Amino acid sequence: MSYIKHVLQPDEKIVMVGRLSWILYRRAIFYLVFGIILLVLEQLYWNEAWHKDYALYATAAVFGLATLIAAFHAWLVRYTTEIAVTSKRIIYKRGFITRHTAEMNMDKVSSVDVDQSIWGRLFNFGSVQILGTGGAHSIERLDPIDAPIALRNAIEAK
Repeated sequence: MSYIKHVLQPDEKIVMVGRLSWILYRRAIFYLVFGIILLVLEQLYWNEAWHKDYALYATAAVFGLATLIAAFHAWLVRYTTEIAVTSKRIIYKRGFITRHTAEMNMDKVSSVDVDQSIWGRLFNFGSVQILGTGGAHSIERLDPIDAPIALRNAIEAK
């Protein structure tokens, strides 16, 4: 939240803080579940005891490392992305070492589009596209956003 608080103008108040959804961790969850399934199958069906231990250790190491790397990457992306709706504008910032920011004044917003799949409806995440007046200018597609309908309502409440 430091960037958003740093760029607030006088008499500007934060209406809502958006965030990326936990679904960013899906790759890490997949690696973890797939690794566990492989470990169980190796334990049940591997016949040679000497090779079995090495196979179990190798599988645990490979999928454990893949899970940790994927989880750290998802956490870093989620931690370094800031989204806020203020009384005057919409602020979007992403990045840690290199930074990308996009801002749009509330009076320049023409529409807010929300896309949710079936999974998005079940787990409350989706994509938000904020279009500016004239249709050509927009804040890039924000994906996957936690509670996209609440974010849209905060923007449209002007």
